[in-house]
Amino acid sequence: MTDRSDTIARLRALLGDRLSTGASVREMHGRDEAYSAPALPEAVAFPETTAEVSEIVRICAASDCPVVPFGVGTSLEGHVIPLRGGISIDLGRMSRILEVHEADLDVTVEPGVTRKALNEALRASGLMFTVDPGADATLGGMAATRASGTNAVRYGTMRETVLGLEVVLADGTVIETGTRAKKSSAGYDLTHLFVGSEGTLGIITRLTLRLHGIPEQISAATAAFPSVAAAVDTVILAIQMGIPLARVELLDAVQMRGMAAYNPDLGLAEAPHLFLEFHGSPAGVEEQVAQFREIAEAQGAADFAWASRPEDRSRLWDARHNAYYAGKALRPGADSMVTDVCVPISALAECIAAAQEAADEAGLLAPLVGHVGDGNFHMLILIEPDNSEELARAKDLAHRINRLALSFGGTVTGEHGIGSGKMRYMEEEHGPAWAVMGTIKRALDPKGILNPGKLVQQN
Repeated sequence: MTDRSDTIARLRALLGDRLSTGASVREMHGRDEAYSAPALPEAVAFPETTAEVSEIVRICAASDCPVVPFGVGTSLEGHVIPLRGGISIDLGRMSRILEVHEADLDVTVEPGVTRKALNEALRASGLMFTVDPGADATLGGMAATRASGTNAVRYGTMRETVLGLEVVLADGTVIETGTRAKKSSAGYDLTHLFVGSEGTLGIITRLTLRLHGIPEQISAATAAFPSVAAAVDTVILAIQMGIPLARVELLDAVQMRGMAAYNPDLGLAEAPHLFLEFHGSPAGVEEQVAQFREIAEAQGAADFAWASRPEDRSRLWDARHNAYYAGKALRPGADSMVTDVCVPISALAECIAAAQEAADEAGLLAPLVGHVGDGNFHMLILIEPDNSEELARAKDLAHRINRLALSFGGTVTGEHGIGSGKMRYMEEEHGPAWAVMGTIKRALDPKGILNPGKLVQQN
């Protein structure tokens, strides 16, 4: 193992007690929410300014020491696991909201700000940040993984939300990308090169983000359907008719059984469901609801339940965000493996049916949830801890689902990212373009110190 004692000594001189080599701190930064083997960093740095991040990277670059940025560890493909040791840079102390421009509908923040903290701070302004992946992730981490979530069907993902970035490159150089203008034709789009780069090209130290006004009226709903296909067809028809769905989430019958076990007060049938939300003026929302209901009932929907009061809407979406735990309630004590594929919406029902058939053939319980408005769905494959045979079947099932998505013209990840967990599919999905990504990586990080072993190959 490489002796990095001199690097750690220089970092300690810079940061003092904000550099930790303690076992518990290193263990916390050696794993995320993925079903991946942990790996420990040799030390964890807690910078408070961009200048400190830059100096940390300069010190590490001088000794070819890997650096891995860390938010709160909610990623799902091993993104923050330091596969080759080195230094984990925890950006949690860089958590200031720097500027809110209400008239321009944008905000500038440090990377450690979480999405919930931002929305709490914005509440009095009448503005909201709309990307909602479920977990209370940091905004820097959300940009690095190109996060998405329940609002993407109307408001877009982090790709559409990030206007500009401040980034520390592999040699410690600090650059700024983008502007606060809503559009630009000035040169390469470096902002969106770093959005989704998973810490392999640079470390994000500041973000300027698009905001939206809080709607005058918000109404949420649930509806039961006779089949997943009927639910998906309803959404396709609604989108084709131009109904501006703000959120539309699919939960299959297995997942709804878990919801009933985890939250019996929810009172919903064990049948495929859509969870929906409509935004706009009171008259506009009323019209959207009436149009959607007409489409849904023609597809056999029943048991409509509506929620307009904030507390009722919160109860509904809290239940949806807890779908992971509700799914695990179907097999108490089980471990889980989460899939994340996305296909053209016209292929969604067929792809889901094939994935469910594959789960049945594997003899595995795998409740399903999906951001049905953009063709993205997840299966939560439940496995007995320390059961190597079940783990092998689960990995094979996840592989089959990934291949299914590719066969339908889709992607192996709609929002979780590649990390180290899905690199095996990159060449099949991207062809020669994956090699181009490697060329960009080598140009910006010739020593390969930025989150090595993730996303791209680098010789």
